Amino acid sequence: MMRLLTFLLLPLLMLPASATWAETGIPAVTLVTGEDGTSNYSVTIQILALMTLLTFLPAMLMMMTSFARIIIVFAILRQALGLQQTPSNQIIIGLSLFLTLFIMSPVLEEVNVRAVQPYMSEELGPMEAFEAAGKPFHEFMLNQTRESDLELFMRISETPPVEAAEEIPFTILIPAFVTSELKTAFQIGFMLFIPFLVIDLVVASVLMAMGMMMLSPIIISLPFKIMLFVLVDGWAMVIGTLAASFGV
Repeated sequence: MMRLLTFLLLPLLMLPASATWAETGIPAVTLVTGEDGTSNYSVTIQILALMTLLTFLPAMLMMMTSFARIIIVFAILRQALGLQQTPSNQIIIGLSLFLTLFIMSPVLEEVNVRAVQPYMSEELGPMEAFEAAGKPFHEFMLNQTRESDLELFMRISETPPVEAAEEIPFTILIPAFVTSELKTAFQIGFMLFIPFLVIDLVVASVLMAMGMMMLSPIIISLPFKIMLFVLVDGWAMVIGTLAASFGV
């Protein structure tokens, strides 16, 4: 009963503090104009914008980096081997994250030099730092995007032709980049599927010739596929191929 009364009285106890807080108030937007004519928002709005931007971080990780291609290839590889839950999803996602960090490290270093450090030393304002941080990602995605995909989305959005590739907006570049990544990932996955498919066909043919039609070929071919993958050092080959496909 005492706990219930305390829980019910808790909002009443907080009323004075809330009233004081409302009377004091925090300015929602404070616009400061610099001597050079540039405008900066208050720290409160900057923190709010940063917290809002963090909600888009998973989407940015999947759509603006090498993460999508890597995790799709690993998923296709697991399916080609005939393994349903090995490696587990946690291992595949973790490996994809660290491999993405390895591949994107030059881009992140450039963002740090061009945007983060100048902003920390107050050489750039928030908007200028945000624009400077987007340029390395724009260049990375542009190098991995096919021209046909860019033309497709520019035609759909009825965007006029641009004089330089650097002028392509992110609203067109990101979907074009994702489309190119999906196509490249499936091309790599197709090449990975071929040797394992041959093993499945050979095992199925041998079992049919021996009259063992009730025995699943997957059970027999699985050890041979794992052995082949280990003998050729498959994980190193796949990871090396993925890194090389990004020019690393």
